[in-house]
Amino acid sequence: MEHVSSSTPRSPEKDDDSPDTWSDDDCFDDAFGDLASLPVETSERRPTCLRCRRPQKVCLCPFLPTQPLDVSTCLYIVQHPAEESRVLRTVPLLVACLPPGKCNVIIGRRFNEAKNPELAEVCQDSRTLILYPGPNSQNLEELIQRPEESAITHNIIIIDGTWSQAKNIFLKNSMLHLPRQVQLNRSLSSQYVIRTQPSNICLSTLECAAVTLSILECNDIFQEVLLKPLKALCSFQLEHGAQVHHSKEHLLKNGMYDKTMPKNKRKIKRLEKLVTDNNCLLR
Repeated sequence: MEHVSSSTPRSPEKDDDSPDTWSDDDCFDDAFGDLASLPVETSERRPTCLRCRRPQKVCLCPFLPTQPLDVSTCLYIVQHPAEESRVLRTVPLLVACLPPGKCNVIIGRRFNEAKNPELAEVCQDSRTLILYPGPNSQNLEELIQRPEESAITHNIIIIDGTWSQAKNIFLKNSMLHLPRQVQLNRSLSSQYVIRTQPSNICLSTLECAAVTLSILECNDIFQEVLLKPLKALCSFQLEHGAQVHHSKEHLLKNGMYDKTMPKNKRKIKRLEKLVTDNNCLLR
């Protein structure tokens, strides 16, 4: 900053209020002051239904049961954080169909006993099962037919996320390896047609929960009631411009898979396995 000697007179042509004597700071203060005085536009969020968590204009409560389903099984949904921000997620519909405390959502990628004592306790409970396919998984329907299992009130853990997210959560959290693994061996086709699935037999979290509860509660009505809001959601989206999302398996089988092959070797192997397992052909 330039210092002016007290013995040197100032030029009479310029005074302190002249624009030529303003500092850069004065200019910035003036500019930002003008910006600060502008009215701020606040984006109003659409009113949301407190039960189904959908925008009120597209509320799905008419398709939910009038009263929560009377179930003895307790669900624990281990949810990847990315699912929380998805618009067309199915877990809120599941929560809305069940009594308080019967569908517990735990969000995160990594879990441990200190940070998640409730989940740790559930994983250590001998009555807990985790729905996760694999070589060590038992057929759920066969398991509950055993006399020692039929009288037990089970806890069920379901991982909510994409297949790669679910796999990552399962492999990197040792506490999830404590419960017995079970899988669904029913031949079902997903009705969640507004989201792409790896294969035709892959189900959404809501569909998995619906089938699981119908098996454990020995009541097929549960599956029908739980899938009703999902069907309504998909129908509404399709009526308003959404497209049917075929599974990768379907696209490969019919020569419709037009995406470029991935560069990642693991992704290539997964795609090749999907092709081999389902007798598909790549274009």
